[in-house]
Amino acid sequence: MIRTLIIEDEPAIRKEIEWLLQQETQFNLIGYATSVAESLVLIKATNPELILMDIQLTDGTAFDILDQLDEIPFRIIFITAYNHFAVKAIKFGALDYLLKPLDDAEFKAALAKIATNDETNITQQKQQISILKSQSGSGESNLDSRIVLHTLEFLQVLQLREIIYCQSEGGYTNFFLTEGRRIMISKPLKFYDELLPEKWFLRPHQSYLVNVLYVDKFLKSGTIVLKDKTEIPVSGRRKDYILQHINHIE
Repeated sequence: MIRTLIIEDEPAIRKEIEWLLQQETQFNLIGYATSVAESLVLIKATNPELILMDIQLTDGTAFDILDQLDEIPFRIIFITAYNHFAVKAIKFGALDYLLKPLDDAEFKAALAKIATNDETNITQQKQQISILKSQSGSGESNLDSRIVLHTLEFLQVLQLREIIYCQSEGGYTNFFLTEGRRIMISKPLKFYDELLPEKWFLRPHQSYLVNVLYVDKFLKSGTIVLKDKTEIPVSGRRKDYILQHINHIE
């Protein structure tokens, strides 16, 4: 059984998590904490394999806990009240998370993912947490910000400036990167349209996202030409939006 801790300072949420965990035979609840100080003592005493961790606690944050641990040899599922920047930061790091109020089906799916893949790559997890921390603190992303792309085989850490454009392929997204690299991700383009900062990424067509850093020119006939000569179509209803955006590129 997977040794599990709950770090949550809202009694109602904590009790709900406890109840949901009781429905899962592969998970064993070994304790809970409600503060940063309690959490540090409990983690060191129990050596958990999984922690369901609220990001915001009464005396600090989940990061205050993680920063004080020499190692993080356990899986983490973050729990957060809905907040645009917090959720966006978590998605940038490709980390597992649950939104409050908890959805039973999403909770079950998150645990199933843990149960079927309990091999933790600590280096990757540290990178993901680092990205989450930087995104949470900055509020707005810039082209030096990092993002994790989660493929079936690996996690790819990139700076936003390495993304030239994205192309939709059914429910998948192809990332065309600098140095001729290409990665396919099993998420739709809509996910990345909402995630990537609009200041830097244009949506000229339902099938494309384009990094303005690589735009060479806009043909008024309805095409964006990139610096590598790639031509990206612009839908008729998006021409004014594209013109306005390009005219305001800093």
